[in-house]
Amino acid sequence: MIASEGKIIIIPILFLFIIGVILNGIYSLVWLNWLNFLFCFILLFSAYFFRDPKRVIPNVDGFLSPSDGRIIQIVEIDDPDIGSAFQISIFLSIFNVHSQWVPLSSMAIKKDYKPGKFIFAFNHKASMDNEHSIVTFEDQEGNRFKIKQIAGFIARRILNYMEETRSYKRGVRLGFIRFGSRIDIIVPSAFNINIKVGDRVIGRKTIIGYFYS
Repeated sequence: MIASEGKIIIIPILFLFIIGVILNGIYSLVWLNWLNFLFCFILLFSAYFFRDPKRVIPNVDGFLSPSDGRIIQIVEIDDPDIGSAFQISIFLSIFNVHSQWVPLSSMAIKKDYKPGKFIFAFNHKASMDNEHSIVTFEDQEGNRFKIKQIAGFIARRILNYMEETRSYKRGVRLGFIRFGSRIDIIVPSAFNINIKVGDRVIGRKTIIGYFYS
Protein backbone atom coordinates (compact mmCIF):
# COMPACT_ATOMS: atom_id res chain seq x y z
CA MET A 1 0.00 0.00 0.00
CA ILE A 2 1.11 3.60 -0.38
CA ALA A 3 0.04 6.79 1.34
CA SER A 4 -0.84 9.68 -0.92
CA GLU A 5 -2.02 13.13 0.22
CA GLY A 6 -3.90 11.55 3.11
CA LYS A 7 -5.27 8.74 0.95
CA ILE A 8 -4.31 5.07 1.12
CA ILE A 9 -4.07 2.81 -1.93
CA ILE A 10 -4.32 -0.86 -0.90
CA ILE A 11 -2.93 -3.62 -3.10
CA PRO A 12 -5.71 -6.27 -3.20
CA ILE A 13 -3.29 -9.05 -4.14
CA LEU A 14 -1.76 -8.73 -0.66
CA PHE A 15 -4.84 -10.38 0.79
CA LEU A 16 -4.57 -13.28 -1.68
CA PHE A 17 -0.95 -13.73 -0.66
CA ILE A 18 -1.89 -13.90 3.03
CA ILE A 19 -4.61 -16.48 2.28
CA GLY A 20 -2.08 -18.56 0.35
CA VAL A 21 0.39 -18.50 3.25
CA ILE A 22 -2.34 -19.62 5.69
CA LEU A 23 -3.45 -22.45 3.41
CA ASN A 24 0.11 -23.60 2.96
CA GLY A 25 0.61 -23.62 6.72
CA ILE A 26 -2.51 -25.73 7.25
CA TYR A 27 -1.88 -28.30 4.54
CA SER A 28 1.43 -28.18 2.72
CA LEU A 29 1.07 -29.45 -0.84
CA VAL A 30 3.27 -28.97 -3.90
CA TRP A 31 0.60 -27.04 -5.78
CA LEU A 32 0.14 -24.73 -2.81
CA ASN A 33 3.87 -24.04 -2.79
CA TRP A 34 3.68 -23.08 -6.45
CA LEU A 35 0.63 -20.97 -5.71
CA ASN A 36 2.51 -19.14 -2.99
CA PHE A 37 5.41 -18.60 -5.37
CA LEU A 38 2.96 -16.99 -7.80
CA PHE A 39 1.50 -14.83 -5.03
CA CYS A 40 5.02 -13.77 -4.00
CA PHE A 41 5.87 -12.79 -7.57
CA ILE A 42 2.67 -10.78 -8.00
CA LEU A 43 3.14 -9.14 -4.60
CA LEU A 44 6.71 -8.11 -5.40
CA PHE A 45 5.67 -6.76 -8.81
CA SER A 46 2.78 -4.85 -7.22
CA ALA A 47 5.13 -3.36 -4.62
CA TYR A 48 7.44 -2.30 -7.48
CA PHE A 49 4.56 -0.88 -9.52
CA PHE A 50 3.07 1.07 -6.60
CA ARG A 51 6.44 2.48 -5.54
CA ASP A 52 6.43 6.10 -4.47
CA PRO A 53 9.94 7.56 -4.85
CA LYS A 54 10.82 10.79 -3.07
CA ARG A 55 11.93 13.44 -5.56
CA VAL A 56 13.31 16.92 -5.07
CA ILE A 57 11.67 19.52 -7.29
CA PRO A 58 14.34 21.34 -9.35
CA ASN A 59 15.00 24.86 -8.13
CA VAL A 60 14.29 26.40 -11.53
CA ASP A 61 11.18 27.90 -13.04
CA GLY A 62 9.24 25.92 -15.59
CA PHE A 63 6.35 23.58 -16.27
CA LEU A 64 7.18 20.23 -14.66
CA SER A 65 6.33 16.92 -16.28
CA PRO A 66 3.20 15.67 -14.48
CA SER A 67 4.31 12.04 -14.86
CA ASP A 68 7.02 9.60 -15.81
CA GLY A 69 6.99 8.09 -19.29
CA ARG A 70 7.90 8.67 -22.92
CA ILE A 71 6.70 11.52 -25.16
CA ILE A 72 4.76 9.84 -27.98
CA GLN A 73 2.97 12.79 -29.57
CA ILE A 74 3.07 16.58 -29.83
CA VAL A 75 0.25 17.96 -31.99
CA GLU A 76 -1.60 21.21 -32.51
CA ILE A 77 -5.26 21.09 -31.55
CA ASP A 78 -8.20 23.44 -31.06
CA ASP A 79 -9.34 23.10 -27.47
CA PRO A 80 -12.83 24.39 -26.54
CA ASP A 81 -11.56 26.06 -23.36
CA ILE A 82 -8.03 27.11 -24.31
CA GLY A 83 -8.33 27.73 -28.05
CA SER A 84 -5.28 27.15 -30.23
CA ALA A 85 -3.19 24.69 -28.24
CA PHE A 86 -0.57 21.95 -28.15
CA GLN A 87 -1.36 18.47 -26.92
CA ILE A 88 1.67 16.71 -25.47
CA SER A 89 1.11 13.00 -24.84
CA ILE A 90 3.09 10.85 -22.41
CA PHE A 91 2.85 7.05 -22.50
CA LEU A 92 3.38 5.23 -19.19
CA SER A 93 4.44 1.60 -19.41
CA ILE A 94 3.90 -0.83 -16.53
CA PHE A 95 7.52 -0.13 -15.51
CA ASN A 96 6.99 3.60 -14.94
CA VAL A 97 5.99 5.24 -11.66
CA HIS A 98 2.26 5.86 -12.05
CA SER A 99 1.79 8.84 -9.73
CA GLN A 100 0.96 12.21 -11.27
CA TRP A 101 1.89 15.66 -9.96
CA VAL A 102 0.70 19.25 -10.47
CA PRO A 103 3.18 20.76 -12.97
CA LEU A 104 2.77 24.43 -12.01
CA SER A 105 1.39 26.31 -9.00
CA SER A 106 -2.19 27.03 -10.03
CA MET A 107 -5.89 26.69 -9.23
CA ALA A 108 -8.04 23.75 -10.37
CA ILE A 109 -10.95 25.59 -11.95
CA LYS A 110 -12.72 22.66 -13.59
CA LYS A 111 -12.70 18.88 -13.24
CA ASP A 112 -14.41 16.39 -15.55
CA TYR A 113 -14.68 12.63 -15.84
CA LYS A 114 -15.66 10.68 -18.96
CA PRO A 115 -16.32 6.93 -19.08
CA GLY A 116 -15.10 5.20 -22.20
CA LYS A 117 -13.15 2.37 -23.79
CA PHE A 118 -9.90 0.71 -22.69
CA ILE A 119 -7.88 0.50 -25.89
CA PHE A 120 -4.07 0.47 -25.70
CA ALA A 121 -2.85 3.81 -24.33
CA PHE A 122 -0.12 4.23 -26.99
CA ASN A 123 -2.90 4.33 -29.63
CA HIS A 124 -3.63 8.01 -30.22
CA LYS A 125 -7.38 7.28 -30.37
CA ALA A 126 -7.13 6.61 -26.63
CA SER A 127 -7.01 10.38 -26.00
CA MET A 128 -10.63 10.73 -27.07
CA ASP A 129 -12.13 7.24 -26.76
CA ASN A 130 -10.78 5.90 -23.48
CA GLU A 131 -12.05 6.55 -19.99
CA HIS A 132 -10.35 9.65 -18.64
CA SER A 133 -10.27 12.34 -15.98
CA ILE A 134 -9.32 15.88 -16.96
CA VAL A 135 -8.54 18.93 -14.83
CA THR A 136 -8.31 22.50 -16.10
CA PHE A 137 -5.86 24.72 -14.19
CA GLU A 138 -5.16 28.45 -14.21
CA ASP A 139 -1.97 30.01 -12.82
CA GLN A 140 -1.58 33.49 -11.29
CA GLU A 141 -0.76 35.01 -14.69
CA GLY A 142 -4.02 33.71 -16.16
CA ASN A 143 -2.41 30.92 -18.19
CA ARG A 144 -4.71 27.93 -18.53
CA PHE A 145 -3.67 24.33 -19.12
CA LYS A 146 -5.16 20.86 -18.77
CA ILE A 147 -3.91 17.55 -17.44
CA LYS A 148 -5.78 14.50 -18.73
CA GLN A 149 -5.35 11.10 -17.06
CA ILE A 150 -6.27 8.36 -19.54
CA ALA A 151 -6.93 4.71 -18.76
CA GLY A 152 -5.28 2.04 -20.90
CA PHE A 153 -5.92 -1.56 -21.87
CA ILE A 154 -4.88 -2.84 -18.45
CA ALA A 155 -5.42 0.34 -16.41
CA ARG A 156 -9.02 0.40 -15.21
CA ARG A 157 -8.76 2.71 -12.22
CA ILE A 158 -7.99 6.43 -12.27
CA LEU A 159 -7.51 8.28 -8.99
CA ASN A 160 -7.69 12.07 -9.09
CA TYR A 161 -7.24 14.13 -5.91
CA MET A 162 -7.97 17.59 -7.32
CA GLU A 163 -10.87 19.71 -6.07
CA GLU A 164 -12.40 22.57 -8.04
CA THR A 165 -11.62 26.17 -6.93
CA ARG A 166 -8.70 24.96 -4.79
CA SER A 167 -5.14 26.16 -5.34
CA TYR A 168 -2.25 23.70 -5.50
CA LYS A 169 1.49 24.13 -5.28
CA ARG A 170 3.84 22.96 -7.99
CA GLY A 171 4.78 19.34 -7.45
CA VAL A 172 1.96 18.17 -5.14
CA ARG A 173 0.31 14.87 -6.00
CA LEU A 174 -2.43 15.12 -8.61
CA GLY A 175 -3.45 11.46 -8.81
CA PHE A 176 -2.55 7.91 -9.69
CA ILE A 177 -3.39 5.49 -12.52
CA ARG A 178 -3.15 1.76 -11.97
CA PHE A 179 -1.04 0.00 -14.63
CA GLY A 180 -0.24 1.07 -18.23
CA SER A 181 -1.79 4.40 -19.16
CA ARG A 182 -1.38 7.81 -20.79
CA ILE A 183 -1.20 11.48 -19.77
CA ASP A 184 -2.14 14.31 -22.12
CA ILE A 185 -0.95 17.83 -21.39
CA ILE A 186 -2.89 20.59 -23.15
CA VAL A 187 -1.23 24.00 -23.18
CA PRO A 188 -1.95 27.16 -25.21
CA SER A 189 0.04 27.77 -28.38
CA ALA A 190 1.87 30.54 -26.47
CA PHE A 191 4.00 27.92 -24.77
CA ASN A 192 7.67 27.17 -25.37
CA ILE A 193 8.02 23.36 -25.55
CA ASN A 194 11.29 22.06 -24.12
CA ILE A 195 10.98 18.39 -25.13
CA LYS A 196 10.44 16.35 -28.31
CA VAL A 197 8.77 13.10 -29.38
CA GLY A 198 10.77 10.12 -28.14
CA ASP A 199 12.13 11.85 -25.02
CA ARG A 200 11.76 10.10 -21.69
CA VAL A 201 10.52 12.37 -18.92
CA ILE A 202 10.55 12.10 -15.15
CA GLY A 203 7.54 13.32 -13.21
CA ARG A 204 8.19 16.23 -10.86
CA LYS A 205 11.68 16.73 -12.34
CA THR A 206 11.74 17.15 -16.16
CA ILE A 207 10.92 20.66 -17.41
CA ILE A 208 8.34 20.29 -20.19
CA GLY A 209 8.51 23.96 -21.18
CA TYR A 210 7.62 27.54 -20.27
CA PHE A 211 4.79 29.96 -20.77
CA TYR A 212 5.90 33.01 -22.76
CA SER A 213 6.11 36.17 -20.63
